Amino acid sequence: QVQLVESVGGLVQAGGSLRLSCTASGMIFSIIATGWYRQAPGKQREMVAAIAGGGRTNYTDAVKGRFNISRDNARDKDKNMVVYLQMNSLKPEDTAVYYCWGVDRVGADDYNYWGQGTQVTVSS
Repeated sequence: QVQLVESVGGLVQAGGSLRLSCTASGMIFSIIATGWYRQAPGKQREMVAAIAGGGRTNYTDAVKGRFNISRDNARDKDKNMVVYLQMNSLKPEDTAVYYCWGVDRVGADDYNYWGQGTQVTVSS
């Protein structure tokens, strides 16, 4: 089992910045990728950014050049893993609930895990 806990989001003006963090605990040694999804009102949940075990990153086109995902491989004092999403040049259309996501592989099976979600609101 993997537990994911996001930091609190917030309200920011357009053009501003915000950093989200996600602490992964539990059986994190089997995690093969982590990332962030978001869901705006009336829209489907979409992938925002992801980082694989080797450090390869992937971004949805809408955030390329503005968002950066990173992972702290050093682990914190409790042996947890932390994943960050640095969001710059925020736009009102970035307003959504942001969910931390992780997938681990046990044998031939992949298991997806989700955080509880955190609200990010960008005012114009």
